Amino acid sequence: MNRLLDTFAILLICLAGFAASDSPFIPVAAFLIAVSASSAVQLLSGKLPASLIIAACASMCIFCPVFFCALPLLLYCALAEKRWWLVLPAAGALGASGALSGLQYIIAAGGSVAAVIMFTRISRLEESVRSLTSLRDKITENNLRLAQQNVLLAEAQDNEIHLATLRERNRIAREIHDNVGHMLTRSLLQSGALIIINKDENLREPLESLRSTLDTAMTSIRESVHDLHDDSVDLKKVISDALEAVSNSFRTSFDYDISGDIPGKKKMCIAGVVRESISNASKHSSGDRLIVVLREHPSFYQVTVEDNGSCSEIRETGIGLKNMTDRAESVGGRISFIPSASGFRVFMTIPKE
Repeated sequence: MNRLLDTFAILLICLAGFAASDSPFIPVAAFLIAVSASSAVQLLSGKLPASLIIAACASMCIFCPVFFCALPLLLYCALAEKRWWLVLPAAGALGASGALSGLQYIIAAGGSVAAVIMFTRISRLEESVRSLTSLRDKITENNLRLAQQNVLLAEAQDNEIHLATLRERNRIAREIHDNVGHMLTRSLLQSGALIIINKDENLREPLESLRSTLDTAMTSIRESVHDLHDDSVDLKKVISDALEAVSNSFRTSFDYDISGDIPGKKKMCIAGVVRESISNASKHSSGDRLIVVLREHPSFYQVTVEDNGSCSEIRETGIGLKNMTDRAESVGGRISFIPSASGFRVFMTIPKE
C-alpha cells in the first residue's frame, strides 16, 4: 500500500512535467505509456522482462525527449528492481536542445530526487516491518517452547509427587507389617497358649472371643497392608525397569495405553506376567527384539509380550508358564502362549469387572 501511494505521488509529479509541454497529443501518449510500463513492472517485479521494460522506456527519451518527464517514475521502478542504472539511457534527452522547457527539466530533476527519498523511506520502513515481524515470530516461538517446557516440568513434578506418594505408602505398609503385624501375631500365639493351658471353664469363652477378635484384626491388617502395597506399585515404572534390565540384550519397545488406575490384584497380575515373560525371553529367546504392549479396552485389559526369536513350538511347560497361567486365572483372565518361526508371543486379557 505504501509503495502504491508513493507511485501515485510520483505520477502526479510526472503529470505536471507532461502538462508543461506545448503539444497536446504526444505528452498524453507518453504519460499513458509510462503508466502502463510502471504497471507492467509492478506485475513482473523481480523478473527479467521488468528490467527490459524500464530500459526500453528510458531509451525512448532519446527518440522522444518529452518522455524524459517520466524519469522520476522510471527511476522509482528501477530502484525497486535494485537496478538504478537502467535509467541511464534517459540522459540522451539532455542533448536535445529546445525539446523540453527549463521547467520540465526542473520538474524531472526534482521528481527524481523525490523518488529517491521516497524509495529510501519506504525501504527502511519495510525493513523495520520485516525486523519486527521476525522478532514477533521469535518471541512467539520462544513462548511456545517455554509453554512446552512448563508442561514437561509440571508433568515431571506430578510424577515426582506420585512416586513420593507411592514410596510413602510402601513405607506405611512396611511399618504396619513389621510392627503391628508382628505384635498381633505374638498376641494370637499367646492367646492360643492361654486357651491350651487354661483349666477354668469360665475363662474359656472370653479367651476364645479374644482370639477371634485378634484373628479378625490380623486379617484386616493383612488386607490393608496388601492393598497399600498393591496401590503403591507403579505398573509403568515396574515394566520399564524390567525392560531396562535387558536392554543390553534386546532392542525394547514399550507401548503403555492405559489411562486410569488398575485395581491392585490385576495390577500385580500384569506386572508378574510381564516380568516373567521378559525373564523367559532373556533366558530362552534367540532374538534381539522385545515388544511389550499394554492397552485398555472398554471391558478388558490387553497384555502382549513378544520377541523375534525362532520358536516353532513349546517343548515343555515349565513352572514359569504355569505360574503365569495361575496368575491370569486368579483374576478371571485368559492367557495364551503362541510360538512361531518368527518369535514367541504371550497374549493375556483381563476383564475389568
